[in-house]
Amino acid sequence: MTLASQTPLAALPSPTTAVWQLGPVPIRAYALCILVGIVVACWVTERRLRQRGVAPGAVLDIAVWAVPAGIIGARIYHVISSPEKYFGTGGEPLKVFAIWEGGLGIWGAVAGGALGAWYAARQLGIPFAVVADALAPGLPLAQAIGRLGNWFNNELYGGRTTLPWGLEIHRMDPETGQALRDDAGKPILEAGLYHPTFAYEALWNLGVAALVFLLDRRLKLGRGRAFALYVLGYTAGRFWIEMIRTDEANTILGVRLNVWTAAVVFLAALIYFVRVRGPREYLIPIRAVPTSAPESDVSQVDLSAREANAQPAAPEGYQVVGEEQFRHWQETGEAPPGPESGSSGDDRPADQPVDATRPVDHRDS
Repeated sequence: MTLASQTPLAALPSPTTAVWQLGPVPIRAYALCILVGIVVACWVTERRLRQRGVAPGAVLDIAVWAVPAGIIGARIYHVISSPEKYFGTGGEPLKVFAIWEGGLGIWGAVAGGALGAWYAARQLGIPFAVVADALAPGLPLAQAIGRLGNWFNNELYGGRTTLPWGLEIHRMDPETGQALRDDAGKPILEAGLYHPTFAYEALWNLGVAALVFLLDRRLKLGRGRAFALYVLGYTAGRFWIEMIRTDEANTILGVRLNVWTAAVVFLAALIYFVRVRGPREYLIPIRAVPTSAPESDVSQVDLSAREANAQPAAPEGYQVVGEEQFRHWQETGEAPPGPESGSSGDDRPADQPVDATRPVDHRDS
């Protein structure tokens, strides 16, 4: 009776392969999950940016800077939070650059990605808060997909459990990305079942994405508050999920470092969300005015070239307007007048509504 009561009735299996060889090229499941997550986040952000008036394709220009900066930031955070693996006795400094072996911190990824997105947004003349709010529901979706990579790697699990969703864990060879096998050729499993903390976080992130999407649609959050809401939701979940993880981690006062990080970031996001006010910002593109051609009796217009290049040129910048002005522009094509000469849109107080229109073009700053 005792043995039967401790035997789980069900379990979640784990993959035995995390790397596939395509000739000499290793295809890693973790990297594929990260890439799919990036694509999903870009798709969601592109749709939300276009709903706010940003020209099509802007998300690709932003991703060119944000994605590499995010990867660099993620690696920097991992190295700083786990320096003993790379420096000091037994450390391998050159392993700092071996990101294919794992070791990316989400905190550094968000910080680095935000820095890259901020720079790209300035070049495009888009307020950074608009980009952040557009990204808010897409980022947790990307994180949820990325966590599937931990499942393939048989990593980031919690303590032992007898719950029906307890996870089987294989002993993996980090060099080959394959499960170790016994003399009979069967994959070797760790004893017992474990909490699938990566799955808990993935499901939590899906809930955060739904929360941000629904509240943003209902409340029409602006000025970075949708992104702050994402941060609040994510850090609240990461706080308790981190508490049940059992993988090695540095601690402060006996508490895992990422628990402290989640608490600090949560408080910062809460302060921002409470203090910052203002309606959602919409953008009207500012197009370059073509110079007039010299008068001539012969037409200088190449009609075939004009038809082949039907897509409008990228805007020179954007004018920030309120929702009513944006809807009026969509219906009539008439942009509201810009600010009076001598005024600067960047001097608007933090609590002033966006109804006062202003052009934004930071590409040369």
